[in-house]
Amino acid sequence: MYNIVESDKTKEIYLDYAALAPIDKGVLRKMLPYFDSKYGNPSSLHKNGRRARQALEKARGKIAQMINALPEEIIFTSSGTEADNLALIGVARANRGRGNHILISAIEHKAVLEAAKFLEKEGFEIGIIPVDQYGMIDVKKFLTLVKKETILISVMYVNNEIGTIEPVQILASILKKINPNHRPLFHVDACQATNLMPLDVNELGVDLMTINSSKIYGPIGVAVLYKKIGILLEPLMVGGEQEKNVRAGTENLPLVIGFAEALKKTVKIRKIEYQRFKKLETYFTKKLKEKIPNVLFNGHPQNKIPSTVHVSISSIEGESAILMLDNYGIRASTGSACSTFDLRPSHVLLAIGQDPDLVHGSIRFSMGRSTTKKDLNIVLRVLPKIVDKLRGISALTIKKDENQKNKKE
Repeated sequence: MYNIVESDKTKEIYLDYAALAPIDKGVLRKMLPYFDSKYGNPSSLHKNGRRARQALEKARGKIAQMINALPEEIIFTSSGTEADNLALIGVARANRGRGNHILISAIEHKAVLEAAKFLEKEGFEIGIIPVDQYGMIDVKKFLTLVKKETILISVMYVNNEIGTIEPVQILASILKKINPNHRPLFHVDACQATNLMPLDVNELGVDLMTINSSKIYGPIGVAVLYKKIGILLEPLMVGGEQEKNVRAGTENLPLVIGFAEALKKTVKIRKIEYQRFKKLETYFTKKLKEKIPNVLFNGHPQNKIPSTVHVSISSIEGESAILMLDNYGIRASTGSACSTFDLRPSHVLLAIGQDPDLVHGSIRFSMGRSTTKKDLNIVLRVLPKIVDKLRGISALTIKKDENQKNKKE
């Protein structure tokens, strides 16, 4: 068994970009004047208010242009979770006269899952779209689940845990063949896709789409719900006429400015970053296979974003591995940050048919702009030692050994 020694300790290596990316310094510089010299409520009629309104609408226009939408189709919210809730609950309530059936995939983010459960209590019927062993939606099965009462379908573009890219364009094209007078609306959570995938709403064929600033090196506390013109949506918050009466409350102008700037840089470097991550992913997965016996890689082998490497390692507890990695300056996670304090097995890994014991040994490494091959080499030096140590003391190892012994007897 290897021993982890003091010399293994290193500078911080952050590999949890899927949970949160640090704010880009250029983005922060753009924001700062709006906290101080350019302050003003965009709803005020005086000079400061008019200036703030002009800046708000300019940022809205920039974001709209970058996803090929109209400015009036952009709704600012406080988070991706709020945007998802607004898309599901707001659309469901406003379109109840057309039907009461909603479809979501089995591996959605908790923001969508919990919103669906909430709607179930209001009398809506929720259908679950199954996925295969890689987390990919089966298009043929999907088609059989759509009913005449279906009013809304929500599918994430890229899974936040395992990185699988869903065939949203194909699903959208299928839905468009349904009677346009009674076609289900299509919502896509694109929070994990924005860094690396094109987000042209017309090419994707979506009716609603969520994107989040904090995943793309923008500020925390602002997100966007794209809502195609003409779609009915009931507000979840009242008390103001902001965002075209859809989302009450004074718009957070500095954060909106930051979001627009962050998206601008993201779009500019997206293709270059994709190729860089692809090289890092290929190297990292190859070395992990060599150094750790019985490591399982989760996510689709081809249709997956390369910045996320999600593994399941037998006979260890993922949480223990994360804490030990953390002690050596390596910041990783077991999956969604929104489920960190939920000790139940990952619903994503269970949905792809993984054994519950193996699910508990999952670790997600999500790379970002600052990630280098040198960083990954340090992980490759430390992680095998941690795995050996945990396997040596794991109840799962003892259980496995006992089962093998019983089989021999």
